[in-house]
Amino acid sequence: MLARLEELIFRHRHLTVAVFVLTTVILGWFAAKTHIDASFTKQLPSNHEYIQNFKKYQEQFGGANRLVIALIAKEGDMFTPEFFKTLKAATDEAYYLPGVDRAQVTSIFTPNVRYIEVVEEGLIGSNVIPADFVPTPAGLERVRQNIIKSGRVGMLVSNDFTGAAIIIQLLDVDPNTGKQLVYSEVADALEKNIREKFASDRIGVHIIGFAKVIGDVTDGARGVLLFFGIAIVLTAFLLYYFSQSLILTILPLITSFCAVIWQLGILNLLGFGIDPLSILVPFLVFAIALSHATQMLRSFRYEFNVGGTEMHAARASFSNLFIPGTVAIITDTVGFLTIWLVKVPIIQELAITASLGVSLIILTDRFFLPVLLSYTRMSADFRRRVNFRRFALQPWWRRLVNLSCGTRSSLIIIFVALGLWGYGLYQARLIHIGDIHAGVPELRQESRYNRDTAVITSKFSIGVDVITVIVETVPNGVIEHDVMTLIDRFAWHMRNIEGVQSTMAITDLARTINAGWNEGSLKWRVLARNRDALAQSVSPVETSTGLLNNDGSVIPVMIYLKDHKAETIKRVIAAVKDFRAEHQTERVKFQLATGNVGVMAATNEVVVAAQFPMVMWLYVAIVVLCLLSFRSWRATLCVVLPLVIVSDLAYAVMVHLEIGLKTSTLPVVALGVGIGVDYGIYLCSALMDRMEKGDSLEDAICFAYATMGTSVVFTGLALSIGVGTWAISALKFQADMGVLLAFMFLVNMLGSMLVMPALVTWLFRQRRNRLHDASRPPFPMTDPA
Repeated sequence: MLARLEELIFRHRHLTVAVFVLTTVILGWFAAKTHIDASFTKQLPSNHEYIQNFKKYQEQFGGANRLVIALIAKEGDMFTPEFFKTLKAATDEAYYLPGVDRAQVTSIFTPNVRYIEVVEEGLIGSNVIPADFVPTPAGLERVRQNIIKSGRVGMLVSNDFTGAAIIIQLLDVDPNTGKQLVYSEVADALEKNIREKFASDRIGVHIIGFAKVIGDVTDGARGVLLFFGIAIVLTAFLLYYFSQSLILTILPLITSFCAVIWQLGILNLLGFGIDPLSILVPFLVFAIALSHATQMLRSFRYEFNVGGTEMHAARASFSNLFIPGTVAIITDTVGFLTIWLVKVPIIQELAITASLGVSLIILTDRFFLPVLLSYTRMSADFRRRVNFRRFALQPWWRRLVNLSCGTRSSLIIIFVALGLWGYGLYQARLIHIGDIHAGVPELRQESRYNRDTAVITSKFSIGVDVITVIVETVPNGVIEHDVMTLIDRFAWHMRNIEGVQSTMAITDLARTINAGWNEGSLKWRVLARNRDALAQSVSPVETSTGLLNNDGSVIPVMIYLKDHKAETIKRVIAAVKDFRAEHQTERVKFQLATGNVGVMAATNEVVVAAQFPMVMWLYVAIVVLCLLSFRSWRATLCVVLPLVIVSDLAYAVMVHLEIGLKTSTLPVVALGVGIGVDYGIYLCSALMDRMEKGDSLEDAICFAYATMGTSVVFTGLALSIGVGTWAISALKFQADMGVLLAFMFLVNMLGSMLVMPALVTWLFRQRRNRLHDASRPPFPMTDPA
């Protein structure tokens, strides 16, 4: 079948090239329309308990997609005419930002922010900013008192009265256009219409929220593309040194780019875009494609050097590498498909994006590249240069054989590898699911967004990080003393959990209003036991405050956190579950969770639940494919064990670099498995083929080194150097991924070149025939002269 396929493709190679070129042009036209596709709903694991509750109450109490705009006076306090004029204008402007839920816009200038006070006639309430407000000293003092009475200090006004906040809820569909909200446009509008317009020498503007994160990451993506370009240029120079030919440098780059172009074009046809946090995926596809293309290039060069024509070398390379190459690419594809087990839409979309791109490499590298190579015309000088290098490298390959196959040295390699595996397993237990640092880990700590986060959390008792526990009770539960007391105890319990900044619930207002009905006495700042008195305390609280629903049967408790670190989220969720397990009754049920931290918690729990099945199915697929390819459990073990060791070491590196396992890092872990499988399958296929032909173990390993090994070493070094430049990127997650990828490219190469032959030495020891002559070649050589 393979022979017929080879004959078909190369007999009609002009047509083959025409089809590939036409396909690339068409898909390139669609790829040019690729757009950034960031959506908050894609972050939601829809089947999770928290997200079901989130969607159930989203319309009543708002979503988790918030923006906080804080205006801070740089000198003195906020009670100046200039500050209030600016705050009023910024609040008005906020209503017209793209995708804003106008009913949920909140600041001291909006009518949903009111105060209640006790007077001789009873209770009166009004807007914090009265209709007749004039920014005179008397008017500003009156507003100060209203703010204190409203209980919004620390929420809408900073604790030290130096600033005020505007809180906005965003919809996923822009109500003005009816189309999906484009978060980069929201971020641009925030900069142009809010920060640039209202920031001055006296007033600072600070903005945090999901839309702003996406905007900053999208801006940083321009730098990502620059570093991609640097990595590709460095790789091209190294590829030229490896190939010793300009045309053999250009062709693998062309076919690798074709895989990316096809990937982006097909994604556009399917209606997908590229999420900013998954922007590394196209480069990962390019890296895998170049790895396979290098093997094809190496095979072509070898076949040509031993005397074949360009056409013969291309056809032989196609036949020799089609099966091991296809198996390796299928394994890569399966590796990315296992990410689908994480039931989060953005991760499942990433699984489709990555697996589609990798599977296309079968067409671009297994078919298109060898056909293009058949058109080349190599000079006699090229054969002399490459053959000279082969001859010069033979002693080094033989020495490496002596190292990896020696009785003592191979055992040392195996025991060192097992020791590192044990260390990796120990460290892997310490990896965090989610974010490890305060602020946004995708950006550097000194980035403007993270500086804004630090300012807002230091000035206010709230931030953008909030988790809301929904308390479901009986109708009119807000006037039942036992219900309200339990909710009040819960809020107090959560305020005392490390990492919690503050809480907010209707019980806080009910106590204040009860005191108001009793001449403001602090003794009466309690929850009234009498049903009618309690009804009197909660009746002034409107549903527009988001503190209760229409019939008083659902009461949200908002818990504001200092950060969204994985440890903080885990601690707070555990505290809620512990309290629920001990105190929940038929009349009072505590439901987790809405708010952006509720979404993060749900995502983290889904990743934890899916992590082991994902890895298990990944290795099951690899083992099955290796068994089908090699028909040997020994060969399969030699390929898989180094891969497992490096994968666990990658987790250890993530622990040391303080990188959490989350949406943006999952594909990198899968890539490490894919690259390792590529190296191992290619080397092992060459080794097994030579042993089947009667070579001794040492000769077979040396042949694998001299053929497949050269491209494995080149790929590992070239890609490590290329992605290593990312360490200086302005985007923190790209810098982290650069270091992690460089580690995996390099260590997977070492695992294939050292650990796998050492394992082969003992698992196939009956084929050993120790050779000490470091200069004797394992196969016929052409005289370099």
